Amino acid sequence: MAMAGAAAVAMGAKAGFWIRTLAYIIDAIIVGIVTGVLVGILRLDPATSGNGLGLLINLVYFAVLWSSTGGGQTLGMRILNLKVIRTDGSDLSIVQGVIRWVGLFLSFIVIFIGVIWVAFDSDKQGWHDKIAGTYVVKTK
Repeated sequence: MAMAGAAAVAMGAKAGFWIRTLAYIIDAIIVGIVTGVLVGILRLDPATSGNGLGLLINLVYFAVLWSSTGGGQTLGMRILNLKVIRTDGSDLSIVQGVIRWVGLFLSFIVIFIGVIWVAFDSDKQGWHDKIAGTYVVKTK
């Protein structure tokens, strides 16, 4: 699917594999620090309870920030001038953000094939983008 003409011009080109990977690494560091601090404050066992808490923080972080509530950008995406949009150019709802996150989780658990897909797809979409009907675009 192609983006609506005005939305494509306004939002810029689709972002490729390496810049998206760098944005995700930045986000993973942020989520990891927040999770580590909360696990320490709450005195949870990092091997058991901490993993569940980390998964919940990860889900909320991405779903909310990818949605219109978060402006379609995680902190890593803001730093690198990237934004998640629907294929029609509109913003995601939080539910659509959750769907995209579930797709990302699935993309990771199949030995990263779903995210590596971005490098070879003509629309620069990973499996999570295809599942949620999204693009990642450059904002500048």
